[in-house]
Amino acid sequence: MFSTFTILLPVFGLIFAGFVCRRRGLLGHTAASELNKFVVWLALPALLFDIMAHATWQQLDQPAFIATFSIACAALFVLTLVARLMGGRHLADASVDAIAASYPNTGYIGFPLCMILFGTASLTPTTIATILVACVLFSGAIVLIEVGLQTERAPHKLGLKVLAALLRNPLIVSPIVGALFAATHLPVPQSAETFLKLLGGAASPCALVSLGLFLAEKRSSDRPARPTTQRDSFVLTAVKLFVQPALTWWLAARVFALPLALVEMAVVLAALPTGTGPYMLAEFYRREADVTSRTILLSTIGSLVTLSALLLFVRHPG
Repeated sequence: MFSTFTILLPVFGLIFAGFVCRRRGLLGHTAASELNKFVVWLALPALLFDIMAHATWQQLDQPAFIATFSIACAALFVLTLVARLMGGRHLADASVDAIAASYPNTGYIGFPLCMILFGTASLTPTTIATILVACVLFSGAIVLIEVGLQTERAPHKLGLKVLAALLRNPLIVSPIVGALFAATHLPVPQSAETFLKLLGGAASPCALVSLGLFLAEKRSSDRPARPTTQRDSFVLTAVKLFVQPALTWWLAARVFALPLALVEMAVVLAALPTGTGPYMLAEFYRREADVTSRTILLSTIGSLVTLSALLLFVRHPG
């Protein structure tokens, strides 16, 4: 058990450093937002582009891994969405809850943790998982929220709006451009390679510190929280930390029979806590964010225990 804590310590240590800096006032209330912008617009896109630009088709051609991860995310998203709608939630709020239960933090925690566990072999699977989460799952939630809020909008106009939003997302565009660059078989210039390595190397530590800053923020709501907020947050956290990795393991090991290393990568990625994306959606669309923010906090704290337990069974450390 001690060895698992030593693996997780650098990751959660950076989160804790951001948390302490915010709570002690060493960094201001805009620090989380500004550092997050640096990660989203510069550091993480550089890392994703660099990975994809050097990836071969054989590395990316992993249909079984893609199916495993996407089916697990989609299944929990749909089941949570239906359950929340049946409970009387508005479609927009139910969509935010659904993505909170199925949105692993692959971009912020996945890259550094999998690098420690599995080494550079984890970069391509983690990139694939990040694309599935940031592109497919995120865009699906956006579509449902838009439908819920703007039922009068014509379908083709709604589709164009969503497509335009995706094309402006650097986490989606950068790996696609990197893949196109790899397809040309042109070498990346040395100066550009150095630039990408320096910028990409800052992605993981800055993202983890930013997450700690985000979790330390004291949030207020214009309206009182619903009595069921705490219960809903615990339910969504349990789905995220227990049901999603269990379903992913079943699909990876029993249905698609992936190699052991890929099974372990898929399960670790699925077992990650909820990312900040759902909260960003709730804030952007001015929906109730109490359940989402509590789920992110609870799943991040809880994952320290669940990931430690999970790592006891991982036999392929980097």
